[in-house]
Amino acid sequence: MNESILPVAKHRRVRSFVRREGRLTPGQQRAMNSLWPHYGLSTTTECLDLDAVFGRQAPRILEIGFGNGAALIALAAAHPEQDYLGIEVHRPGVGALLLAVETQTLKNVRVICADAVEVLTHALPDASLAGIQIFFPDPWHKQRHHKRRLIQAEFAALLTRKLAVGSGLHVATDWRDYAQQILGVLDATPHLANNA
Repeated sequence: MNESILPVAKHRRVRSFVRREGRLTPGQQRAMNSLWPHYGLSTTTECLDLDAVFGRQAPRILEIGFGNGAALIALAAAHPEQDYLGIEVHRPGVGALLLAVETQTLKNVRVICADAVEVLTHALPDASLAGIQIFFPDPWHKQRHHKRRLIQAEFAALLTRKLAVGSGLHVATDWRDYAQQILGVLDATPHLANNA
């Protein structure tokens, strides 16, 4: 058989999440409608100008998969001198975060509702972040689903490119085997040192 006429198999990236959309509450929907234009960022294939996005120069902390935004909001309120960028694919969580931003009148928070891998690859400049937080990523506890786990060698390398020298990566999980995998991946990643 002539190899030149064989179809080319497209490699589809395995995602670490499944969209479980759920319904937006009326308040979350209002927040998406009225607050997204100011606090929400649409991703493109061009790098974001973070100084323009936040209207200042400041240390920038990224939280990936912020859920309902409780940790991100608490940190942003406690540290107004820093800017916080959250990435979440779950729209009700984004709506909840936007409501909290409005309630606390925070100026140092922006949000992206998209795949973190795509955002990190295309929209965030290298060495632009003072920190990255990933709290309790989906452990995909079944062995056959481990390929979906967010913390993999390729992703860790991508994270380190986005971190400024001397900045930190904070990952937390409550699944022992995932914690062991995370430690193994991060220990093997150049330019990272475990401070825990």
